[in-house]
Amino acid sequence: MDYNTQREKLILPEYGRHVQKMIEQVKAIEDKEKRSEQLRAVVQVMGTLNPQIREFVDYKHKLWDHAYVIGGFDLDVDAPFPAPTQQQFEERPDVISLPEKPIKAACYGRNIENMINLIADREEDDTKKEMIRVLALYMRQQYLIWNKDNVAEETIFADIERLSDGRLKVPEDVHLGAISQNANFARPGIGVGTQGNGFNGNGGGKNKRNRNWKRNK
Repeated sequence: MDYNTQREKLILPEYGRHVQKMIEQVKAIEDKEKRSEQLRAVVQVMGTLNPQIREFVDYKHKLWDHAYVIGGFDLDVDAPFPAPTQQQFEERPDVISLPEKPIKAACYGRNIENMINLIADREEDDTKKEMIRVLALYMRQQYLIWNKDNVAEETIFADIERLSDGRLKVPEDVHLGAISQNANFARPGIGVGTQGNGFNGNGGGKNKRNRNWKRNK
């Protein structure tokens, strides 16, 4: 019996073994014009077998690149795109440097810290005041996702000052207002309205358990 483990390794598994065999057969054709014609037909088959590649703007170019990869980069054909080199596919991407500074408050994340620093560097004006208010509202939302059911605005204001190292203070006339009773706060990966979510405004989760407790009492 012929097992896959005994066969030649698939170079690009998403196209299957038949495409790999077809490209090997195309390479064996002596006439270049006929070879080019057959490879164009194989590339069309590859596009059918891997339809998600059509989501890319340059998907035709990618298909031809994949054909060259499967063919071992030695396809002598007339192609509509320049032939890629093996080095292009073996090059490692540039290393993306990540900030080494730890996040001060995990419930807010690094993006909020970056926003705080940007706002702190602005000159004092009405726009900065409104930015602080909107930032505080967003921070309260993030706080409620990961912590308890309610939080005083003074806590959020103190966090803004702490995360900015004292460079940003909330004006005294800025207030967040009350949280809507219909507000829903769900952690990432937990759908709004699922049972067990204490912020469900539709009667699920914690609110439902409270009603059962009162009835049983």
